[in-house]
Amino acid sequence: MSFFGSMDTSTSGLTAQRLRLDIISQNIANANTTRTPEGGPYRRKTVLFESITNQSNNFGDILNQKINSQNNGVRVSQIVEDNSPFPVVYDPTHPDANAQGYVEQPNVNIVTEMVNMISASRSYEANVTAFNNMKSMINSALAIGK
Repeated sequence: MSFFGSMDTSTSGLTAQRLRLDIISQNIANANTTRTPEGGPYRRKTVLFESITNQSNNFGDILNQKINSQNNGVRVSQIVEDNSPFPVVYDPTHPDANAQGYVEQPNVNIVTEMVNMISASRSYEANVTAFNNMKSMINSALAIGK
């Protein structure tokens, strides 16, 4: 892996974790949204990641990639909605209550979202640290040549 390859890997991790934080923030912001344009309460969203690999059909490139275990980072493969059932709360005064007085609430658990936010923040910090360490190593290598 080249110097800049490791920086690219860290950069892809930063981008992916930033999007993950954006989705978590969206979930928290809509934790009480009982009516969406699609109808019904807000559905929690989750980010799925996949590794970035060199897409090549050349046998030699694929073999070298497997031998060297080269990984070129991570990317968001998709943003999926959580299909778990909506919690139901009895509140006959709510404008979205059904005939029995029950309201479907979003399937967002604030505690889970906060734990995911801490995890994404720590992952972001780890990628920043790896990027800065690589930058420091490059600067040290350039200083040797002076």
